[in-house]
Amino acid sequence: MSFVAIYTVGRLKHPYEHPASREFFEVGYEVMRQAYRSGQLIKEFSSDGVPFPEEVIKGEGFPILTLTVWKSLQSLSRFTYSKQHMQALRNRNKWFESHQEKQPTYVVWCTEKADDVSWEEAFKRYNYYLQHGSTPFAFDFKWNQGDVPDGHY
Repeated sequence: MSFVAIYTVGRLKHPYEHPASREFFEVGYEVMRQAYRSGQLIKEFSSDGVPFPEEVIKGEGFPILTLTVWKSLQSLSRFTYSKQHMQALRNRNKWFESHQEKQPTYVVWCTEKADDVSWEEAFKRYNYYLQHGSTPFAFDFKWNQGDVPDGHY
């Protein structure tokens, strides 16, 4: 069986303890609960102790990283554009710094085993994506899904 991983990166406008940041975490926890209830989320990685790669999103804000593995690109896309997650995306300007450079905030890739996914792999895929754009190795949701390796839909 094959899976799809997604790595997201951003910087909060306010310290983690700030009311706006606390609101973000509350909404995020509920969104993740829904993701698990969907039955499509395979694995979520803790970002505790993971060093924030400084070459990614520039700024002074407080780093936020996520890394998850999903059953398929279709299930990830369906969840990403679901009602509650879309509402959170609409509110992101309230919580996150906007980036001057318009750097991507996520990257997606296919994997044969959920156990092959790691923070190191996520950083490698993101850096590749920054340098080369969407390819079968690392891509975004706008990329032609016909180019995704078989079995990853």
